[in-house]
This record gives sequence, structure tokens and C-alpha cells, in this order.
Amino acid sequence: MGSEENRSLVTVPNPEPERRYTVTFRYSEFTALYPTTSEPVFATVSILYVPGETCLETVSLKRYLGTFRNETMFYEGLVNRILDDLVSACKPREMDVTGAFTVRGGIESSVSARYLSGGGDD
Repeated sequence: MGSEENRSLVTVPNPEPERRYTVTFRYSEFTALYPTTSEPVFATVSILYVPGETCLETVSLKRYLGTFRNETMFYEGLVNRILDDLVSACKPREMDVTGAFTVRGGIESSVSARYLSGGGDD
């Protein structure tokens, strides 16, 4: 696991906090370790969110996602952990995180998790 310093996410003030708009990130170099085999898994992580008072800073987001390289976790846990960490950092109005994992054993996997402020999770 990466150190807390490597896990820190930086936010910047939202330049249009009164406007409802969407920010989308795609990180195609995501890697982690699969628990039952300890082999690497690869994914594209997509993050779509409606900012609140702050926005995620992209360099810190890239560094944060890179810290999962040595994490051993199932797909569902990875995606939900990313969502929880990002929501905690930037407190968005809404956020969706999706991990599209490469085919393993002939099975293609995709996991999505959603946060809605005031409305809980879907």
C-alpha cells in the first residue's frame, strides 16, 4: 500500500460553484493485484463528477490512482475505495466511478459505483 502522502488528493477551488457541470477523467493505466493469484490486473478507470465547492487536481489524481499498483483487492473493493476516497477529498454533488477491467479467464468485468450528495449512494 502506498504511504498516506502518496494517497493525498489535492483539490482546487471550483471556478463556477453555482453552475452545474460535469468533469470526466479516464485513466487507462490503472493496475492492481488480484487477490487469488497475486497477478496484476489492468483497467481503465473512468471518473465522472459534478463538482461542489472544489475540483480534483489532475496531477494528484494520477499519482493517487498509481498508488494502487501494489494493492491486493477484488474489483468491487477497488472501485468502491476509489469512490469513497474521491468523495471524501472533493465533496462533489454527484460522482460515478467505473473500472473497466481487461479480460481474465475469458470474462470481461466492469464495476461502477455512484455517489449522490444528500441522496446517498445508488
